[in-house]
Amino acid sequence: MAQAKSGSGLRIAIVTGGSRGLGRNTALSLAERGVDVIFTYRSNRKEAEKTVSEIEAHGRKAVALQLDTGDSASFDAFAAEVKRILKDKWGRETFDYLVNNAGIGIGASIADMKEADFDQLYNIHLKGVFFLTQKLLPLIADGGRIVNLSSGLARFTMPGYAAYGAMKGAIEVLTRYMAKELGPRGIAVNVVAPGAIETDFGGGLVRDNAEINKHIASVTAMGRVGVPDDIGPMIATLLADENRWMTAQRLEVSGGVNL
Repeated sequence: MAQAKSGSGLRIAIVTGGSRGLGRNTALSLAERGVDVIFTYRSNRKEAEKTVSEIEAHGRKAVALQLDTGDSASFDAFAAEVKRILKDKWGRETFDYLVNNAGIGIGASIADMKEADFDQLYNIHLKGVFFLTQKLLPLIADGGRIVNLSSGLARFTMPGYAAYGAMKGAIEVLTRYMAKELGPRGIAVNVVAPGAIETDFGGGLVRDNAEINKHIASVTAMGRVGVPDDIGPMIATLLADENRWMTAQRLEVSGGVNL
């Protein structure tokens, strides 16, 4: 168990899937608030290097590490690399914030869902979150924070997203268990559930399909779909010390979709 407490000094965050979309926006939002960032990317090294440069432009330190969050066999090596980097780059044994953001979108009806696609969703969205967090627990400072990413699809239904929504529903339950078990260490664990956001997630469906974008906007109280800037700053704010007493909560950031 990590003994160093998260005090008033420098903060370090780990953000999975931080080279694009909501993860990238979260990493940059944290940097703007004075937080150094280690983030993961799956394959696009060029985009990762660009994100590093943007974080450094805010005067913060950044490290990009390649990781397939669906490959739990690689997590021991990843945790060892994080431990080495914390010591070499920051002179620390712990980090403060973990944002389990990495994910993919696969849509299919229950009748048509392929088992291989189901397994991929499971490995990334549930098994990966569970065991990556487990491997990083010794490195998270007491008094730190964890944010898991869910989806509005865990609250309402949309045909074609049964498997994805089920994984995110499981993440919401897992978040409560994490909060209970890590509470004695002063670690707050919450879940953020974005609504439909204009990113390249799911092949850029919400961003690029005008008909789908218009429909979602029509059933959203605030009259539009979301953009990354609606989510990243909110997560960064949630991780701040002012929210130290909030844990095990689900926060939906969707503009009021399907109320």
